[in-house]
Amino acid sequence: MIRRSVLLLSCLLIPFAAAAGWQATLKVFAKVSNTQIEEMSGIVMSRRYPDTYWVHNDSGDEARIFAIRQDGSAASPSTEGIRFPSARNIDWEDIAADGKSLFIADLGNNNNARKNLSIYVVPEPNPSRDKVASGVVRLPVRYEDQTEFPPTARNFDCEAIFTLRGKLFAITKHRLNALFPATHANLYRLDTRWTDKVNNLKKVDSATDLGGWVTAADVSPDGKTLAVLTHAPIQSVWLFSTAAEGDKFLSKGKGKQIIFRGLGQCEAICWIDAKTLIATNEQGELFKIHL
Repeated sequence: MIRRSVLLLSCLLIPFAAAAGWQATLKVFAKVSNTQIEEMSGIVMSRRYPDTYWVHNDSGDEARIFAIRQDGSAASPSTEGIRFPSARNIDWEDIAADGKSLFIADLGNNNNARKNLSIYVVPEPNPSRDKVASGVVRLPVRYEDQTEFPPTARNFDCEAIFTLRGKLFAITKHRLNALFPATHANLYRLDTRWTDKVNNLKKVDSATDLGGWVTAADVSPDGKTLAVLTHAPIQSVWLFSTAAEGDKFLSKGKGKQIIFRGLGQCEAICWIDAKTLIATNEQGELFKIHL
């Protein structure tokens, strides 16, 4: 119901978006072939294995990830994915990589009432060999500025994480109320990795208006540019410099917005190279954004 309401709102606000000026209508260039990937919610390019992208389903699936190739075909011999022992997919919303490990954000929080938010960290598996991930660690997390569950301001949902300079960051997805999107966002940084007590997500920056709520983020291979994907009411990618002092990428990063349409329920984004992004939707369709 929430997704249908958001799509309806997006249609109602098309005149507003059109006033901002469409830059492109994106076309599908590939679709995932594995039917086990039913509601794709995150994507990140492997730093270790060529033409390999890690993806996962949204809430309701097993705790597992899948390896695909850029053309949508499977990069693993098993269609069942790589399972995470002793983990739960309560609401997995994004995935990030740092060259050694993968980070999976169990940070989906539609009602802003969860007290069991977590981030899973795992050494990057071998997609052609592993069926079960080894060394999975769960990091319990909380927003340092959330004191009510749920709060009046619904600002504590998250579908976007990324790694930079050895730290993990999260960008929140905000609502005007229980259903409708808001266009501001907050940036949080994870400074600790405790497994036996809750880690604080420290608020380091905010954006007042991104045109749509945030559904994904990724940092370019050279570490210089942060890409932030927004959905309703405006579909776009923002590009921010990561050189801003104090990790204030969103407010002082001199962001550039690329507006587009045709992506459907856009949920995930990752860099291929310094000039190209892949964006995906829940239906498993892949789109290229050329900068």
